[in-house]
Amino acid sequence: MDRTLPLNPLLPRAGADKPDAVTPAAEDAAHVARATRAAVEFESFFISQMLKDMRATTREMADEDSVFKDKVNQDMQDMADGILSKQMAGQRAFGVADAILRQLVPAKITPGNT
Repeated sequence: MDRTLPLNPLLPRAGADKPDAVTPAAEDAAHVARATRAAVEFESFFISQMLKDMRATTREMADEDSVFKDKVNQDMQDMADGILSKQMAGQRAFGVADAILRQLVPAKITPGNT
């Protein structure tokens, strides 16, 4: 581990004044992009798990001849839930990604505050 790097990734790194060094603004933008991507992926995972638990409960409560007990329907519903979770996370429907970004990225450069 390079001990010259600061713990805060938004602070300029040692040697940033060299011509071949990446500028702090570029590092900030890259950090925001990575943090945003990770936050949206986590929100997608969160929504997916929630839908999975909701489907499992519905299947347990369903009658034996219900469409929810059919294995083919279960697989298709799981696939549809995966797609739905990605779409909802992309729209930041639940606000989980936004809450994560408020903690990871300073308010002055958070996407959506511009």
